[in-house]
Amino acid sequence: MKDYPRDIALSAKSSPKTERSEVYEQIDYKNELARKGIHLASIMIPIIYFHITKELALMLLVPMFLGFFFVDLLKMFVKPVADLYYKHFGAMLRAHELDASQRNFNGATYVTLAAVLVVWLFPKMIAIAAFAILILADTAAALVGRKIGKIKIGAKTLEGSIAFFLFALLVVLVTPKLNAAVGLAIAISTTVAELYPIKLGNWNVDDNLSIPLVGATAGLICYMLFIPHELALLN
Repeated sequence: MKDYPRDIALSAKSSPKTERSEVYEQIDYKNELARKGIHLASIMIPIIYFHITKELALMLLVPMFLGFFFVDLLKMFVKPVADLYYKHFGAMLRAHELDASQRNFNGATYVTLAAVLVVWLFPKMIAIAAFAILILADTAAALVGRKIGKIKIGAKTLEGSIAFFLFALLVVLVTPKLNAAVGLAIAISTTVAELYPIKLGNWNVDDNLSIPLVGATAGLICYMLFIPHELALLN
């Protein structure tokens, strides 16, 4: 069995720092498909939320987040759990998720945290749109960028960003009661958030968290500034 955290740590020492954002984070395309297939299952969160109340949604999402968070803590501090985790999921994890020295949380923890925050903090339709964009547009960007992306923009590709924007547009167009102009602002802001990762001090904010929060914040600001009388329609 591969010692994934050790192998990644050794790779990090031998890899130039400037290459890590592009090469160091890459995983095999087959495993990328598997990873994004799991990611796509999260689309059930906004679909279910559309049919239930905010209170019930939070009652379901908070325990889900705490479950992933607890598994991450076990992985960080209990070696037998870490060995089992890396054995079964190591091939689908990004380098930063495998680097045991940095105590990083995995993508599922950030996805469920993002779901809790957007449901809690934002009007229903904005939350649904922002989270659905994370699931659908981010998946499209990753697969298109990895498969046909040639024009580099930092660690991402122009082709992947175009795919992200088109899927984001599709999401906001089919989201009920969402103003079209505000939807466009959400699509643009999430595309920018996906293309240019946010960094707070030494912490690179995971895009599973930054994409829906940036999009939902942009949408709420637009409503509050330009059409506050329509906010009530979003719930």
